[in-house]
Amino acid sequence: MRRFHVKRGDQVVVIAGTEKGKRGKIIAVLPKKERVIVEGIKMIKRHTRKSQQHPQGAIVEREGTIHISNVMKAELFDARAAKHGVTPAAA
Repeated sequence: MRRFHVKRGDQVVVIAGTEKGKRGKIIAVLPKKERVIVEGIKMIKRHTRKSQQHPQGAIVEREGTIHISNVMKAELFDARAAKHGVTPAAA
């Protein structure tokens, strides 16, 4: 099993892609796919079947996955920004 630079519960910043600059907490790490699910990032809509909770079916919005190389721990990102003299983005 491979080790990654982030784990569940870490505060991270997205450093690449359409969600670049956004911050969130890691909900899950998917090691086989080398992807992570970050709270509030890459929201996707899923159509669900009829069930007792949703008798008509529903469109549920939830987090999608991001490749693990596109996230960086927030403290490392802030340290790098301070070193270069750039004010870090507000959380």
